Amino acid sequence: MDERRSLLYSPAASSAGRQPRGGSTSSHHNLGYTEQLPPAAPQPGPEQQEEEGEEGEEGSMTVVGGGGGGGGGDPLLEEPQHPPALLGGERYDQPPAPAVPAGQPAGAAEHECCERVVINISGLRFETQLKTLAQFPETLLGDPRKRMRYFDPLRNEYFFDRNRPSFDAILYYYQSGGRIRRPVNVPIDIFSEEIRFYQLGEEAMEKFREDEGFIREEQRPLPEKEFQRQVWLLFEYPESSGPARGIAIVSVLVILISIVIFCLETLPEFRDDHDYEGTGGTFGTGGGPLTPDVFTNSSSSPASMVSSFTDPFFVVETLCIIWFSFELLVRFFACPSKATFSKNIMNIIDIVAIIPYFITLGTELAERQGNGQQAMSLAILRVIRLVRVFRIFKLSRHSKGLQILGQTLKASMRELGLLIFFLFIGVILFSSAVYFAEADDPSSGFSSIPDAFWWAVVTMTTVGYGDMHPITIGGKIVGFSVRHRGGADHRPARARHRLQFQLFLPPGDGG
Repeated sequence: MDERRSLLYSPAASSAGRQPRGGSTSSHHNLGYTEQLPPAAPQPGPEQQEEEGEEGEEGSMTVVGGGGGGGGGDPLLEEPQHPPALLGGERYDQPPAPAVPAGQPAGAAEHECCERVVINISGLRFETQLKTLAQFPETLLGDPRKRMRYFDPLRNEYFFDRNRPSFDAILYYYQSGGRIRRPVNVPIDIFSEEIRFYQLGEEAMEKFREDEGFIREEQRPLPEKEFQRQVWLLFEYPESSGPARGIAIVSVLVILISIVIFCLETLPEFRDDHDYEGTGGTFGTGGGPLTPDVFTNSSSSPASMVSSFTDPFFVVETLCIIWFSFELLVRFFACPSKATFSKNIMNIIDIVAIIPYFITLGTELAERQGNGQQAMSLAILRVIRLVRVFRIFKLSRHSKGLQILGQTLKASMRELGLLIFFLFIGVILFSSAVYFAEADDPSSGFSSIPDAFWWAVVTMTTVGYGDMHPITIGGKIVGFSVRHRGGADHRPARARHRLQFQLFLPPGDGG
């Protein structure tokens, strides 16, 4: 009994699970079975086996070295070549561990590569790898500190009470390396809010808006000098302050007054052009050389030249031009870039709106020659005065709706040009058809193909004045075809124009 107890508690018994480096068999007296191991070294001689048996009885253990008896460190401190046998006779074979780079703890690479994270979006669970989210560390899901506030320790997942269909595209943003695509069943405004919530950044938002067809808003620089910047904000940005809004209101009122004056001065009560004798080409009843009053469409003699400058329409027009000129000059000297200012279409409209006044004034003051030249000058000045109607476009500077309409037309120029091209082809085709269909009828109004151009245009555009119409059966069939062809050509253009208009509408304005 004492020998058995000493054998169980001896170092040889405690290390029975360890395998001798050079032996071919490993006997386990306490487990009752023998494990057959592959030969790794020559068999020890009978003397060595005898010594091993004697030392085993004395409570010690000797490890016999393998072939050649090469030295080395303590074999007990080295890892065994085979895992130790478990109690009960079972054996567990572990799979080979993956290679780990030098200086990195064991299992770190596997943990970094394969660790998964569960994201719960309003009850819908998504799984992905941490390294996928770590590609964008500045985002909500990519930053461990930001997403930790949404962690549920009981379920070991991150919970977000957000829009579920949108998260498919959000997760695809991480998986694809930065590509953002809106699901078709998610509205634009909701998906924009999701991009902001997950903090994907301005670059992702710009890509999304560009893919959706939005025009990127250009950042308008401000002047560097403080006084110049304040003046620029005062006249260019009405929403910047109360005084800027007041100046914008004054500018709108002046524009409206100028347009009203332009229309009222053409009324018969305010113009006196019945004195013009078309046969003689002279103005007035005296037949002498007179100077046309281009501001009121009346004629005046040299003696009454001074009275024309006291005309109420001329005075109001002069006051409006003074304000327009003052506003234009102030904005020009306060602008951050003179070249950019000169290329702006709104500033070009401002210049065109005031140029006719100075041309007309200079021509009237210099007019001292014969009747023929007076009539020629009057015709030219009337054309120049017609340019004053462009002042109505000055209202677009203070109207967001007019600006959206202008941007829509600019974005649809290709489609509008294509529509005009199709209209031109249709005019040539149908005017030729109706001419040859009506050629046998002498009472027809289509005497030539160019004469039929007007009828084709008003019919294709569905206007239909009725001043020209076919009278034969063939001509009526052509007219029926023109009417339906014109309506079919307009529908795609109207649909495209409506879509472009909605793209420029800001959120919440009925887009």
